[in-house]
Amino acid sequence: MMNKLFTSLQRGQSLIEILIAMSLITILIPALVVGLTTSREGKAQQIQRLKAVNLMREAQEAVRSVREKGWTTFAVNGIYHPQINSVDHSWQLIEPGEITSDGFSRTVTISDVRRTNNGVIDQTGGTYIDPSTKQVIISVTWEKPLHTSFVTTSYITRHENIAYTWTTQADFDSSGSEKINTFSTDTSGGEIILGAGGGGGNWCQPSKSITEVDLPKSGIANAISAIEGSVFAGTGDNASGVSFAKISLETDQNPPAASTTATFDGFKTNAVFGENDYVYLGTDNNSQEVVIIDLTQYSDPPTNKKYKQIGSINLPGNINANGIYVVNNIAYVLGSDSKLYLYNITNRSHDYGTSEYSGQLGLSGKGKKILVNGSYAYIATDSTTNQFQIVNVSNINSPTLTGQLTLGSSQRGVDLYVDIQTGDLTRAYFVTDLSGSNSDFFIINVSNKTTPQIVTGFKGFNTNGMNPKGVTIVPGNKAIIVGSGGTDQYQVVDITDETATLTTCAKLQYSTGINGVASVLQSNGYAYSYIITGDASTELKIILGGAGGQYSSAGTYESSILNTNYTTAFNSFSATVAQPPNTSIKFQVAARAVDGVCPTTTDYTYVGPNGDQEQYFVSSTDPSMIQGVIPIITTGTYTNPSMCFRFKAWLSTTASTSTPLLYDFTVNYSP
Repeated sequence: MMNKLFTSLQRGQSLIEILIAMSLITILIPALVVGLTTSREGKAQQIQRLKAVNLMREAQEAVRSVREKGWTTFAVNGIYHPQINSVDHSWQLIEPGEITSDGFSRTVTISDVRRTNNGVIDQTGGTYIDPSTKQVIISVTWEKPLHTSFVTTSYITRHENIAYTWTTQADFDSSGSEKINTFSTDTSGGEIILGAGGGGGNWCQPSKSITEVDLPKSGIANAISAIEGSVFAGTGDNASGVSFAKISLETDQNPPAASTTATFDGFKTNAVFGENDYVYLGTDNNSQEVVIIDLTQYSDPPTNKKYKQIGSINLPGNINANGIYVVNNIAYVLGSDSKLYLYNITNRSHDYGTSEYSGQLGLSGKGKKILVNGSYAYIATDSTTNQFQIVNVSNINSPTLTGQLTLGSSQRGVDLYVDIQTGDLTRAYFVTDLSGSNSDFFIINVSNKTTPQIVTGFKGFNTNGMNPKGVTIVPGNKAIIVGSGGTDQYQVVDITDETATLTTCAKLQYSTGINGVASVLQSNGYAYSYIITGDASTELKIILGGAGGQYSSAGTYESSILNTNYTTAFNSFSATVAQPPNTSIKFQVAARAVDGVCPTTTDYTYVGPNGDQEQYFVSSTDPSMIQGVIPIITTGTYTNPSMCFRFKAWLSTTASTSTPLLYDFTVNYSP
C-alpha cells in the first residue's frame, strides 16, 4: 500500500515538473527569438549609424567649404542639401533641401541668430538679429531598420570681427566730428555732454574763490539767495550789524567784479529771498517777521546806500520767520511755530496783519527751507521724522499735506534743492544735520507727490563729520554740500549715477565754516556757486563752475568718419552712456560705399533700427547701455556693406542742471 502511494506521489511530482518546464519554455522562447532578432537588427542599426556619422561629417565639411568661398553667398537663409559641383568638384549647397539617397535623407538649414542686448544667443527672446552669425542645423535621417535621426546645431560667423571705439576726448574731437550745442570734456576719460562751452572751469577742480566780498560789519552772514547779476546776503545772525546786503555782479566779466550796492539795517535775519526789484527778509521781529524791501528805493537819498522798507508781514503769535519764498505774488512763510503761512502780497506796499494770511498748515517741525514749483511746495523741517514734506498749494486758502518722508536716523532737516526752473520735476535733494556714521545727503524721487521715496538703488552719502548747512545742484550732474565742522566744508558730489556709491570729486576747507550756498547758471554760459562763510572779512566767496555751465535743451554730436579701406559689413554697435533724470540720448548710424576716400561732407543718410530714417536706437532695460544691429540695406546714401561709417547722437534735457553723457561708442564690423 505504501509503495502504491509513493508511486502515485512520484507520478504527480513528475507531472508538475513537466508543467513548470512547459511554462518556462513558453516564456523564454519568445525572449530568445526577440533577442536573436534584436541582435541581428542592432548590428544593422550600428552599420546605419556609422554611415549617418560619415554623412554628417561630410555635410559639415560642405558647410565649411561653402563658407570659405565667401560670407555673402553662404549667409542666405534656407533649407539645402550638400552636393559636389561637377565642374570644379567643390562643395555647394543646393535647394530644395531634402533629398533621399541610399535610404538616408540629409538637410542643411541656415537661419538667423537672435541675441539679447548683452550679446547672448537667444533664439526666442533675443532682441536683435546678428547679421554676422548664422545658425546651421544639419539633419541626417534613416528609416531602416528603425526610424532614427542625427541632428547637430552650430553657429557660423564671419572670419573676423573687428571693433573700433570712440572713447577719449581726442577721439570725440577728431577731424570730421560735428558738434551742435554739445562739446567734449575729459572729466572721466572723455565724454560728450550738452552745453555751449560753459565758464571754462571745472566743478571737480575748484579754486577756493575767484572773487571775495567783505560784507558789512559786524553781523554773521547766515542766509543767501542769488539770481543772475545779484547776490542777496542776510548778515544779521546776531544782534549787531546790518540785516541785509545786496551784492551786484558784473557778469560780462570773468571773474565777475562784485560790489556791495546797498544795505538794510534793523533786524536779526533768519532767511532771505531776492527778486529783481524786491527782497524779502525773514526776521525775529515779533511785529514784522517778514520785511519787504524795494530795491529801487532808498531811505537815504541822495546817498542811496540804504534800501527802503515798503511793507511787512506780521505772523500770528510770538514767533519768528525761518524761511521765505515768493512766486506769482504769493509769499510762503515758514513760522517758528511749525506752520506754513500763505499771503497774497500783490500789493507789496502794505503791512499785512496777523489775520491777513490766505491759508496756513501745520508741519511736522519748524520749517527750515521752502521751494515752490507749480502747485507744490517742498519743505525741509527740523523734525526728526518726516523731515521732508510736500504741500499742495494750488488753493492758497486751503493748503494740504500731499506727501512726506522720514530721512536718516533721528536727524533734523536742514536744507533742500529742487529744480524750480523745470516743470518736469522728479528729484529733490536733501541734507540733514550732523549724522555721525549715517547718511546726511539724500536723493528723493518726487515723481509721485503723494509717496515720495528715496531713489531706488540709492546707497546714501555721508559728508564724513561735516554738519551740513546747505545744498545746491549745479550743471554737470554735481551736488555741492556745505557746512561746518569735519575736515572738508565744501564738497562736490558726482550724482550722474544715482545708484552708484556716490563720491566727492572735490573738497575745500573753510575752517570758519560755510553757512549757506547758492548757484546761478548765467545766460552767457558761465556758472558759479556763491558761499557765505564765518570769516571775519570776505565772508562772500564766488567759485567758478565747471565746463558745460550752459546746458542747451538739446544738441547733437556727429562722430568722425571711420574708413576701413575695404568693403566690410558693419554689424552692430554698443554705446556706454549716462541718462540722469530728465535727460535722454539716442543714436542713428550712417554708412557709405565710396572708392578709396570717405567724403567729409554732411551728405550721410542716418538710419535707426530696420533702416528707418525716422527711428532711433535707444536704451531698453539698462539706461547705461544702448546697443543695436546696424541694418544691412541700401537707402539714400546709406549702404551697408561699405567702407565709411559714422554715428550721430541726439542729447536732450529738461533740467538746466543735468545732461546726458556719452562715454564711448564701439562699432563691430567684419570683412
